[in-house]
Amino acid sequence: MDKRPDLTPPADADALALTAALLRIGHAALSYIAVDAAPGISRIALGRDSDGCPLTFVSALAPHLGGLCATPTCALMLGEPGAKGDPLTHPRLMIRAQAAFVPDEERALLRAVWLAQHPKAKLYIDFTDFAFIRLHPTSAVLNAGFGKAFTLTPDQLRAAQ
Repeated sequence: MDKRPDLTPPADADALALTAALLRIGHAALSYIAVDAAPGISRIALGRDSDGCPLTFVSALAPHLGGLCATPTCALMLGEPGAKGDPLTHPRLMIRAQAAFVPDEERALLRAVWLAQHPKAKLYIDFTDFAFIRLHPTSAVLNAGFGKAFTLTPDQLRAAQ
């Protein structure tokens, strides 16, 4: 396969504002490599820690937990198609990330942060088979609609929070 140049421009002010709105969505699609080395996709609850880093809370029953343990490289897709029109014209944000499991000693601190963003998680927040995972962004691409794509750095993503 030939290597094509990346023609995606850096994000401008409007792109950063749209990125901020997409980052407020409380869920995402997570792509990961499963323990059998096959690709997988899961819908996850998504929040942010106190520093603005994307965060999820995952049960040991979820196949993506084992996948992220084995291969921490992953990607997130945020955004939903609208009720009308071509789904590809609606904005979406793809974030490449490295998963890092949160140490047990931080769990109590993140518990309150998570519940503030996901109050219904009160039903299972104390289950011992769940783990917090930070998803440290390495790069991102905002597709703001047909012909409107922008690259974003991890610093721009943090600033958009």
